[in-house]
Amino acid sequence: MASQDQEHFRDSIGTINESGKRAWVYPKKPVGKFYDYRKLVSYVLLLFLVAAPFVHINGNQFLMFNVLERRFNIFGFPFWPQDFHLFVIIMITGVVFIVLFTVAFGRIFCGWICPQTIFMEMVFRRIEYWIDGDRGKQIRLDNMPWNAEKIRKRLLKWSVFFVISFLIANVFLAYLIGSDRLLQYIVDGPANHSSTLISLLIFTAVFYFVFAWFREQVCIIVCPYGRLQGVLLDTKSIVVAYDYKRGEKEAGRAKFKKNEDREATGKGDCIDCFQCVNVCPTGIDIRNGTQLECVNCTACIDACNQMMEAVNLPKDLIRYASEEHIEKKTKFEFTPRLKGYTAVLIILIGVLSGMLFLRNDVEATVLRLPGQLYEHKADDLISNVYTFKLINKTTKEIENVHFELISHSGSIRVVSQETLNVPAQGLAEGTLFIEINPYTLEGEKEKLKIGVYSGARLIETTSTIFLGPRSYN
Repeated sequence: MASQDQEHFRDSIGTINESGKRAWVYPKKPVGKFYDYRKLVSYVLLLFLVAAPFVHINGNQFLMFNVLERRFNIFGFPFWPQDFHLFVIIMITGVVFIVLFTVAFGRIFCGWICPQTIFMEMVFRRIEYWIDGDRGKQIRLDNMPWNAEKIRKRLLKWSVFFVISFLIANVFLAYLIGSDRLLQYIVDGPANHSSTLISLLIFTAVFYFVFAWFREQVCIIVCPYGRLQGVLLDTKSIVVAYDYKRGEKEAGRAKFKKNEDREATGKGDCIDCFQCVNVCPTGIDIRNGTQLECVNCTACIDACNQMMEAVNLPKDLIRYASEEHIEKKTKFEFTPRLKGYTAVLIILIGVLSGMLFLRNDVEATVLRLPGQLYEHKADDLISNVYTFKLINKTTKEIENVHFELISHSGSIRVVSQETLNVPAQGLAEGTLFIEINPYTLEGEKEKLKIGVYSGARLIETTSTIFLGPRSYN
């Protein structure tokens, strides 16, 4: 590990130089087993991210987050404003899930699953390697004067980056307004939807700025997750770690010399080749220990293993391990802390599953009209006036809807509507009168239970308050 006089690296983040300016990171192209695994995972997730807003289940978009209209679809299940409590529980469950994995495995989410990392490392960075070349060529190109080659490569890279940013912005917009609406806007032409076009260009500019310039700064400066890991991680958490016991030994690190007996000289297995530093996408030295900039991308593991193999030394000098494992060779332990987070996660999943199972496809609300008292009607009936709202969460129209009293004998009459139909994923609202014989009431204010029927089928129940005179009994 770094000694006390080498701890200056903790005084600032890895992408800021001594003068306080941005230190541009030129990571070497990773090669190795873990990188191959990450490519496989990333391409599957990329396919999922791009396809999710265009896939429909039972007529519902697979994923949609329409904030303006407060409509959300998660895995094909539609959520309306009335389901906000379910949406909150889903979000809390997701956060606890990520926290659990962070406590156990560090920032594995950042390196393997986060969309920022996937797009940056597996799309934009790979295009940059294709156009500009690997680390050395990129540095030489940046230091090169503006000649024909540099202008050609820069224009090509910036153009490709812009086109991809525009495509990502379209996918992002499909998540927000719905893919069907987006495709309709495209068919109609941008001139007919100028406000949407402006939003699309703003999103494009944001994505271009993030992936072409801001890059790893998102993970280091903007995203709070890097700082959150400082609270969540402990010495038992499995992270990408450098085995300083083996790498330093008694004499410390040293360059590799052919035919040298490093065991006899007391030198560590780290040959100070800096390949782990050169390949890091956030520009840190993993040998300094766990740092907030590390996203557990495993690029340093692949680079170190290649060098160890080349000099005929054991691999896994850098590997997935906990601090306690490196220090004391202990095995992974399911700690009380992990058990606690697991218990909370199981409870949340149980509560969420139960609430989803009990959730109705129709939401009914019947409220007394404000400021209105009861009215005496013919045949000695008492009448109250109400407003109603019916929300259809399904993709099919609900026909022949009517209301019936369940708790009392009486009648319900909908104003100006003989037949009531609720459109698919829409709502119906209006006014109704409830008429009850006062002799059946027990007090001035009584709770009624109302059934909502589609034909003869009960589809929802709701309740409201009925006002009447003092009891006739």
